[in-house]
Amino acid sequence: MRRELLTDICLGQPDAVEDFPFGDHVSVFKVGGKMFALIPTTFDQLSLTLKCDPDKAESLRQQYSSVRSSNFHKRHWNRVSIDGSIPIDEVQDWIEDSYDLVVDKLPKGLRLRLQGQVRGLPD
Repeated sequence: MRRELLTDICLGQPDAVEDFPFGDHVSVFKVGGKMFALIPTTFDQLSLTLKCDPDKAESLRQQYSSVRSSNFHKRHWNRVSIDGSIPIDEVQDWIEDSYDLVVDKLPKGLRLRLQGQVRGLPD
C-alpha cells in the first residue's frame, strides 16, 4: 500500500483537508478544523495514526500486531503500521470510523451537513 492511496482515502471524506501544523514531516487530515488522521511524509515504514473509540482501540491492538497505541494520545489514537498485514478495506473502514468520531463532536449545523441530514448550510 502506498502513501498516496491513504491520502486519497483521507481526502475522500466529505470536507476533509490536508494540513501541516506540525511541519512538513507529517500530513494531518482534518474535518471542521479537527484532526482525524496523521500520515508521516518521511518514514522507514509507512504508518497511519487514527482516532479510535477507546474500547475498539484496545481490541484492535490485541487483534493486530501492527496496531499500537499512539504516542499522540494512547487511549484515543492508534498507530497502524502499513506492512501488508491488514487488508486495505479494513484500513479504509478505520479511516472512516476516525472521521465519523470527529464529525460526531463538531457543532450541530456542520455535523448535520456532513452527515447528509441537511443541505446548503452557509459556511
